[in-house]
Amino acid sequence: MLKKSILLMNAIYVITTFSLIGQNKYGLVIHGGAGTITRKNMTEEKEKAYRKSLGEALNAGYTILENGGTSLDAVEAAVRIMEDSPLFNAGKGAVFTSAGTNELDASIMDGSTLQAGAVAGVKTIKNPITASRKVMEETWHVVLGGEGADNFAKEQGLEIVDNAYFHTDRRWKSLQKAKDKEKHGTVGCVALDKNGNLAAGTSTGGLTNKRWGRIGDSPIIGAGTYADNKTCGVSGTGQGEYFIRGNIAYDVSAMMEYKSISVSDAAKQVIEKLTARGGRGGVIAMDSNGNIAMPFNTEGMYRGHMMKNQDTVIRIYKD
Repeated sequence: MLKKSILLMNAIYVITTFSLIGQNKYGLVIHGGAGTITRKNMTEEKEKAYRKSLGEALNAGYTILENGGTSLDAVEAAVRIMEDSPLFNAGKGAVFTSAGTNELDASIMDGSTLQAGAVAGVKTIKNPITASRKVMEETWHVVLGGEGADNFAKEQGLEIVDNAYFHTDRRWKSLQKAKDKEKHGTVGCVALDKNGNLAAGTSTGGLTNKRWGRIGDSPIIGAGTYADNKTCGVSGTGQGEYFIRGNIAYDVSAMMEYKSISVSDAAKQVIEKLTARGGRGGVIAMDSNGNIAMPFNTEGMYRGHMMKNQDTVIRIYKD
């Protein structure tokens, strides 16, 4: 009788556990940069291209999560799609420095362990987000920069390209005009997997006409990227100097932890503080229950999310 009871209890436990796992929320949220993005500046053809690329990034990450993959894998896959697109200020579409070169930054963080990796000021790594993960998993460092990071990526067997690979006519013309307005084109992703683990990643080419050697918030853990299973995952886009000074990504997590408020309220309040300090940009954030926030204070922000049992959302403008 006792054995039967134990077997019955075990069976109930297995069924209940399986049911709970099946009900877990999972999915991802992405951004492709914030800035002077308005309908009057956007052609129909260009808007379709952006939506298509954002959709491809969401699908790449979601497919991994749906098949039981990790949030880290999903973040890396989604960001790589945007790095390979000339539409975004990351990877192939990176903006130019004042010296006419492309210098890229990226980072990634595991919310289950608080481990993180980043690269800064790299010039030959095709996919900086992948190099960031290598730094996290293959070294005891958090950030590698410049030529040392490029050499490390080569040692790890990552795809290396000539700096000319990142050249696009669109970004070159922006440099010639020396306009800084539209240049908050960082890309990022936050993902939640079936095991309830969060991860976040960010990748950027920085600001148009920036001084060579300038490092923004994207490779700085706590400024442009943060993830902690206890609170949320965050990726930011905007004027990096303000994000660094305000420790923006970590601030969202800290407000949730110390004030016991929702991810939506925390992200909103952090952007309000950013605005009060004169900074421009936005964040995407997701908590461990799959709740999403995407606040920004610019005219627009390329953004979207794909979650289990929810409609896919892709948005560009403020309204």
